[in-house]
Amino acid sequence: MHSTLQALADAPAQLLPARSLMAFTLASHIVLVPLGVALPLITLVLHGYGLRRGDRTALLLARRWSAVMAVQFAIGVVTGTVLSFEFGLLWPGLMGRWGDVFGIGFGVEAWAFFLEAVLIAIYLYGWRRLPARTHFLLALPLPAAALLGAFGILAANSWMNTPRGFRLDSAGNPVDVKIWKAVFTPMFGPQYWHFVVAMLVTAGYVVAGVYAAGWLRGRRDRYHRLGFTVPFTVAAALTPVQFVLGDSIARKVFHEQPVKFAAMEIVWTTGAHMPEYLFGRLHPDGSISGGIRIPQLDSVLAGFSTDTRVTGLTSVPANARPTATQATIAHWAFDIMVGIGSLLVVLALWYALVWLRRRRLPASAWFYRCAAVAGVASVVAVESGWITTEVGRQPWIVYENMRVAEAVTSTRSTSLWIMFALVVVVYVCVFASFLAVLLTMRTRWRLADEEDGRTGRAGSPRQTPESGLPYGPRPAVPSGAPPPEDQP
Repeated sequence: MHSTLQALADAPAQLLPARSLMAFTLASHIVLVPLGVALPLITLVLHGYGLRRGDRTALLLARRWSAVMAVQFAIGVVTGTVLSFEFGLLWPGLMGRWGDVFGIGFGVEAWAFFLEAVLIAIYLYGWRRLPARTHFLLALPLPAAALLGAFGILAANSWMNTPRGFRLDSAGNPVDVKIWKAVFTPMFGPQYWHFVVAMLVTAGYVVAGVYAAGWLRGRRDRYHRLGFTVPFTVAAALTPVQFVLGDSIARKVFHEQPVKFAAMEIVWTTGAHMPEYLFGRLHPDGSISGGIRIPQLDSVLAGFSTDTRVTGLTSVPANARPTATQATIAHWAFDIMVGIGSLLVVLALWYALVWLRRRRLPASAWFYRCAAVAGVASVVAVESGWITTEVGRQPWIVYENMRVAEAVTSTRSTSLWIMFALVVVVYVCVFASFLAVLLTMRTRWRLADEEDGRTGRAGSPRQTPESGLPYGPRPAVPSGAPPPEDQP
């Protein structure tokens, strides 16, 4: 506690509000990221299935998911733009000194954002207006644009964790920048693939969770079965892959950022035969209270041997490592992420075993309860992963090159707290509007489905715009005549 209080006392007054504002906006934005990065791919998987089978239900789902995708993208533009401004406004020391080295990642992300907006507009416009095959082919670049945006952001973040591609002149400024080395740092590959698969897993479980909740309410028609099966299968298939990637990136951190690894595992002194702590709290004197202690497991996880030496926090001066409180936060976030990932692997295995043995979806209500919760749990795991990444790197904003306190703005702390309060109010309104739009869309779709159920799927005088195969222009209908069925 003393070291934490001393660190706060030595830090600039504006550091706390600046970090709080950045943390809030990042935590809010990342809730939207899984749908932004992964929903286009999941939607196109369903879209392709619907075209191949001539399946009206699959195409109807794909069309509705594309509308959700567009609304989510619009909200993501707002929250993402705020984050972009905050980098310059809150951390001028970072951007002023290092922007020429790692700023290309933000440039790539901006171009990808623009391209994704164009492709989403084409995809939405194409329903009922373009030939089916043309519409689908024009949408194929959409997942690539989403992944390109992730590429840019992860390139910037991985550089902050393992800065490369420059040398320092006599004044300590970066010169002789090599862009390829700055982009493809040692942490980039592990971070990027871990992130991308995490987004696919999270989006799959979030979307499937909506239909799992519907199953629990008795909605067990093909619409809900298909809406559940496709995203859940994508997520379940990738969950074990994500578990392996998570283990790989943790080992990469062990080699490239040993002090950060020490914070994640609350290792105080360097040595072999290190125990693993599940949760627990690190104190400033190096003692650990609470948690579950598993002898020698940390050394085994780090290097597949009990003789593996694990670097401790005391291997560097106190001003070059996270405080005991920060290490505890990073450790808890890491354990929560790993714990949720482990439970999701069990859920995926449950699903796979039932499918392989019986060739059908599980019938247990407990399975669907777990599936409904899995979406929320996945988002918590993503949040925990970013907390681990950012808090574990403290006190560095550029690992071993610039401290967070050196990069912060000189704006008065009072102004920053006022800005923080305004951002909170705006974000509450934005996310409330997002939720209201989604609920309105859900209600409209449900009413359309109920109307279709009463009057017949197609060719009825009371047919709704959501009915039928969503391709081809609507033919002109004489006054008083019933609308004919849409043609593929």
